[in-house]
Amino acid sequence: MRKSLFAAGLTAMMLAVSAAPRPAAAQTLKIALREDADILDPTLGGSYVGRIVFAGMCDKLFDYNVKLQIVPQLATGYEYKDPTHLILHLRPGVIFQDGEKFDAAAVKYTLMRDLTMKGSLRKGQINSIQSINIIDPLTLELVLKQPDSPLLAQLAGRPGIMVAPKVAEKEGRKFGLHPVCAGPFTFVRRVPQQEIVLHRFPGYWNAKAIHFDRLVYVPIVNSAVRLANLQAGSVNMVEYILPTDVPAVQKDPKLKLAMSWSPGYEGITFNTGKGPKAKSPIGESADLRRAFELAIDRTALIKVVYNGLYTPIAQANPPGSPFYIPSIQPPKRNIPEARKLVAASGFKPPIDVTLMTPNSPDLLQAAQVIQAMVKPAGFNLKIQAMEFASSLAAGHAGDFQAYFIGWSGRADADGNLYSFLHTGYGFNFGGYSNPIVDKLLDQARLHTNIATRNAIYKKMWIQVRKDTPLIYLWALKNIVGMQKNVMGFRQVPDGIIRVQGMYLAK
Repeated sequence: MRKSLFAAGLTAMMLAVSAAPRPAAAQTLKIALREDADILDPTLGGSYVGRIVFAGMCDKLFDYNVKLQIVPQLATGYEYKDPTHLILHLRPGVIFQDGEKFDAAAVKYTLMRDLTMKGSLRKGQINSIQSINIIDPLTLELVLKQPDSPLLAQLAGRPGIMVAPKVAEKEGRKFGLHPVCAGPFTFVRRVPQQEIVLHRFPGYWNAKAIHFDRLVYVPIVNSAVRLANLQAGSVNMVEYILPTDVPAVQKDPKLKLAMSWSPGYEGITFNTGKGPKAKSPIGESADLRRAFELAIDRTALIKVVYNGLYTPIAQANPPGSPFYIPSIQPPKRNIPEARKLVAASGFKPPIDVTLMTPNSPDLLQAAQVIQAMVKPAGFNLKIQAMEFASSLAAGHAGDFQAYFIGWSGRADADGNLYSFLHTGYGFNFGGYSNPIVDKLLDQARLHTNIATRNAIYKKMWIQVRKDTPLIYLWALKNIVGMQKNVMGFRQVPDGIIRVQGMYLAK
């Protein structure tokens, strides 16, 4: 039987996005982003702000509602014939922005592109798919190598973004220069570091939910400049307000704030096995990595840089997640113990470590605080500031010793873990590899019960904490600032801004 949540979910979603009256005059929505997006190709892209842009251009098979429940989008429902055969039912009458029909063949093409394209960051997310059978134009069957409980959640993320097959086939790796999807807005132009401009697609299947004629994304790295643009009315929304700027937004009568928990985290990834940069003391010694962590006072760091608004963590899933494991807690700062570990490592202090850091002011400040904190333990930390998209490219190439990089988070724990900690997958920047961790990550995918999966993840965390390939520092929050006349915004914990149902009041 088809899952009944989709009938209810579809009704609720349509009511939510169609209740607002559509303004008669043409409107433009300007959204300030904390950094520029990377490549606008859902198979190859990896940035959080890129996902925000995709939400304006590209619908997915499934989406999330404000409670992080999976709801239909380009798919209308699903059913499992058995644990390894997933049937997807597709929405009729949908077309891509180039006029091509959306159907089962288009879904098969997109998923196979994710699985086979060189450099795909989606492969590890849907690698349980063995084959895809087209039953009819609006129905297809995914045949799995083994049960994969997080797969549906993945199809509500970037793997579920459908691309126009003819354009994608013709353009290949250049598809991201002028992407074509089945979403509400078409791509018009991009000026790197300045703007991404989209225009309303009149053939969109849910056109009545779209109340803007133009959508403009403006990357503004400096948080103070983002706030100033919001206060001046130069932008309608800011997707990330720095915690230290929250009081200024709250006091401004022209502005309003939306805040929620996020499934994401911020952390430091070490290069332990990818290229020449892994051949460093911090990359070769787990003792040094544990010592580095013991030298950090997360609570003090968060208080100094973020007004204490974030929560210290030592795992990928934050306290708001059902996959959070309370027994996995951050260690308290302990310089004497850190020095002992440095001595046990066999490397003579001071230990040189270069931390590649995106050039946003708050992360640079956090890196400077960490620099001071780890010095007494015997570390000479050097900060390498870099534009965000360039840092991502360096991260994927393994061109770093340590990388200050977070993750926007996924509702299912697998989305925060598998591609980062499993050998050989897309977001495993540092080339970490441990067969025990690989086996446990694979094992967790076989189960649907959260308690069972958490028991497996708990075993995994014991090994990961021992190896310390990544230091998890704090859980994120979504803090969105906007003009008072922005209406219809639905804050979903994944942080993605969905324009359906939004409009500007007179």
